[in-house]
Parts: sequence; C-alpha cells; structure tokens
Amino acid sequence: MIDYQSILNEEVQKIKPSGIRRFFDIANEMDHVISLSIGEPDFTTPWHVRQEGIRTLEDGKTWYSPNRGFMELREEISRWLKRRYHTEYDPKTELLVTVGGSEAIDLCIRSLVKPGEEVLIPQPSFVCYEPLTEMAHGVPVIIETKQEDQFRLNPQALREKITPKTKLLILPFPNNPTGAVMRREHLKEIAKVVEEFNLMVLSDEIYSELTYGDTRHVSFAAIDGMKERTIVVNGFSKAFAMTGWRLGYAAGPKEIIAQMTKLHQYGIMSAPTMAQYAATEAMKNGDSDIDEMREQYDMRRRLIVSGFNSMGLTCFEPEGAFYVFPCIKSTGLSSEEFCEKLLYAEHVAVVPGNAFGACGEGYIRVSYSYSIKHITEALSRIEHFINSLS
Repeated sequence: MIDYQSILNEEVQKIKPSGIRRFFDIANEMDHVISLSIGEPDFTTPWHVRQEGIRTLEDGKTWYSPNRGFMELREEISRWLKRRYHTEYDPKTELLVTVGGSEAIDLCIRSLVKPGEEVLIPQPSFVCYEPLTEMAHGVPVIIETKQEDQFRLNPQALREKITPKTKLLILPFPNNPTGAVMRREHLKEIAKVVEEFNLMVLSDEIYSELTYGDTRHVSFAAIDGMKERTIVVNGFSKAFAMTGWRLGYAAGPKEIIAQMTKLHQYGIMSAPTMAQYAATEAMKNGDSDIDEMREQYDMRRRLIVSGFNSMGLTCFEPEGAFYVFPCIKSTGLSSEEFCEKLLYAEHVAVVPGNAFGACGEGYIRVSYSYSIKHITEALSRIEHFINSLS
C-alpha cells in the first residue's frame, strides 16, 4: 500500500481545510436545514446578463480569450472603475481578468512576496489570505481588529506589526465576515503608514458595491499616492450575483500586472469566454440590478441585526457586504460548540467566527444573502436555541 502522506507536499498537508465549508457540508446531509452559512447571493444572475451568455454560445463564441481577457471587457472595467471609484487604469497594461477574485489574490501574493517576507493580514477576514501567503512561502502576520473599533484596521495596530521584513498589507474591506467598512478618513490614516514604511497593498474590494447608507465605497487606490502601491482585486460574483460564472479582475501598476499575467498564463491560460461576454453586458447595463439587490440586502441587514440584538446576542451593525458577526460569548459556548449544537438542535447552519482567524472566537458569521422568509424562520429557531440554553 502506498504511504501517501510521505509523498504529498508537507506544506500543503499543513494547511487546514476551510472552516466555512465544514458546517455547510454537514448541513447538506441533513433534512430541513436552513443554511445561513455561505456568502452567495440568492438572486439569479440578471436576465439580460444570462441572455448575453446564451447568445455567445448560440453564436459559437467558445474559443480561448487573450490571456489578459477580452479587450472589450477590460475597457468596460476601466470605464467602470473611473465612473464608480474615480480611479483610472489602462485596459491594455493595468488590468487582468481572472477566474474569480480568489485567483487574482493568489497571483498578487505570489508575484510580490519573496520567501520569508511578511504579509500583514487584518482578522477576522476571509479564509484564503493566510494559506495563500504560506503557499507562497511568505509569513502571515495577523492584526486583530476589534468590535470597539467597529472591526476597522487601526493605524496604530498596523504600525506595531511592521518589521523590516514586511512587504504587503492586505486590506479586506468591505469585510467578510464582519461587514466592517473603511471610510475615506480611515483609509487616509492607513495610507500614511503605508507610505512611511514603503509597503505594497492588496485591496480586496469584492464587496465594494454592497455598502449601506449615504457614503459609497472608497477604493484605497483613490487615496492620494496609493494607486502606485495598490493592487485592487474585484469581480462580478457579489455585485451582479454571478458566483458560478467564476470571473474577477485585478487592477494595478503595469509592472506588477505583467508578472501576475505570466503566472495566469501558465496556471490558467484565460478566464471563461462566455463569462467574459456576460460580464461586459453586466458592466454596461447592470447599474439598476445592483441598486435593486443592494436595497433588498439593506432591508435584510436591518432585520437580522435587530433580531440578534433582541435575543440578547450583541450584534455589530455592518456597513457593507452581506454578513453579520454577532457575539455569542454570553452563552458560555465556544464558536464551534455553538454552531454544532445549533445545527443539530434547530437545523440552522452558521459559521464559527474562528474560521476567520483566532480572534473571531466568541462570534459567529451569519449571511443575510437569503430571503426575508428564510432569515425570519432562522432567527426564530436561533432564539429558541438561545432560550433552551438558559
């Protein structure tokens, strides 16, 4: 019998599986489960976008695209970024279309980080940054964000973590799992530290279109002096409900995008052709789709925050994305215990906060990218579970 552990890459074996998927997989094997665990819009991709994808198939447009993506899409992305975020990128040299935002994050880290260099990662945050840094032989350095700071990155906390080996700061805002948002005044303070210590920045802005209130998202690249230091990662999955189309992009200095493109050439070659045509249509004519979905998310956001607070679980009010991050410390249960007991007792699936970093212990992530009916029933079951504990 082959000893597979002895032949597998040790570095890959050390990486833990995603904590998000564990409870989702368990829930899939149970009946009558309400899952609030996965960050996927419950909206169908808008019809005019799907129609464009269908049309390209009917027309036989099924060939490879250029490595960087179709020029028409890159031009549309360039116009979109200028119109929405007041940043300008040359579609020929400063944009790369990728297979989801996750590929863009991977390419950015591998292109910038040398073995032994440090990557600053605010947590709680999405699960991929730390393992991708490790796979690039970089060193993840965790910066804890706190509820009393509204889960924003504190410039002093950032400064304290910087060493001579620090290369890259990851800015995951609007944030998954907390829903925290960095406004312009907060980003300016971070920019001062970035410039002082000559850092590069990966700004993951996949939730940029999902911010609530009167103030729209501000791209870190739009802060004075930061465009030349920043690789912006974004995509179509959240804003346009296009998760399964697997399409994202990176925008940044041409020298860095060129290196990312080389890795993309050898590892992926090109993003899906049909998805690129559909995304072009989304960017041209999809503003109203975003507005309608954002309005629905906002309604759900207010409902779910109120629901958790009324049952005694303190819930920070998120300003972006489609997650809440209620504190469950009052129950005396760990995050994992809470989620497991809730799943088996009430058939509601949520994600333990420590899946997003050790500092997420004592919290749970709950997605409100589901219908009002779905959320209302889940809240009722969670409240029943909380009452049963006392």
